[in-house]
Amino acid sequence: MDAFEQMLVGALSVGTVLLFPALGELVSERSGVINLGTEGGMLAGAMTGVGVALGTGSLPLGLAAGVAAGAVAGLVHAVAVVRWRANQLASGLVVWFLVLGVTSVVGAGFYGEVVDPMAPIRIPFLADLPVVGTALFDQSPLVYLGYVLVPLTWWVVHRTRAGLVLCATGERPEVVLAAGRRPQLTRMVAVVTGGALAGLGGVALTLGSVGNWSDGMTNGYGFVAVAIVSFARWSPVWTMAGSYLFGFALAAGTVVQAHGVAVNQYVLDVLPYVLTVLALVLTSARGRWWGPESLRAAIGSSL
Repeated sequence: MDAFEQMLVGALSVGTVLLFPALGELVSERSGVINLGTEGGMLAGAMTGVGVALGTGSLPLGLAAGVAAGAVAGLVHAVAVVRWRANQLASGLVVWFLVLGVTSVVGAGFYGEVVDPMAPIRIPFLADLPVVGTALFDQSPLVYLGYVLVPLTWWVVHRTRAGLVLCATGERPEVVLAAGRRPQLTRMVAVVTGGALAGLGGVALTLGSVGNWSDGMTNGYGFVAVAIVSFARWSPVWTMAGSYLFGFALAAGTVVQAHGVAVNQYVLDVLPYVLTVLALVLTSARGRWWGPESLRAAIGSSL
């Protein structure tokens, strides 16, 4: 496998870690709620997944527990914002700090312990395609799940009644209420779903890739996922593209070092984040930063 193929493999693996929370944030923002606590949901899922997998010896149970932990983090944010009308940005940051502290204390019990991550599944014939075969079709089951969730999210948001209610809640909640629906409930469900997907992203990092837990190991990916959604203009397909682009930038640094190219480590570490900021600046300059009018207003006001 040459260097470019190694970068592609890494792009899909790391990109999937970002894709799940980004899709969750997309659903949440479609309902009119921004969740900066996505980073906290990822941390909760990452730590809980490893802890349960180590305690039970079962990767599926660890996966389920990680998703549930992310959902709980999302529920805390949803209750604060939707029921208690707290400021969205402040609530998200509080959730992040809260989860960061809890995972630091609880996760200390299994520092250094290793769990075998999910084995890759090779799809015959397709995995033998030149250049892209191994990257696309010899991956962790969670990568394949990402392939499915993107079109599924697009279909739900754009082609179902539930998606119509979701988007209408983010744009004109008073119209949804007049139609006999419950915008508060819709927002609660959307934010909890986003938290669950953030937890799944954390599990994809630990059980799907590295196989262990370390304090703060999500390394800001949750905030990057929030940025990717804005860059992608709330499109599931572009969200996938942005996630894989960031994953490619991260993988490129590792592969370059592995091939003996002398590049400053700090430059490699900062490159993916610089790309994210540039993408956001370009998107903002074209007048596409916040999208729905109600979402702009939601940042500084209560629901």
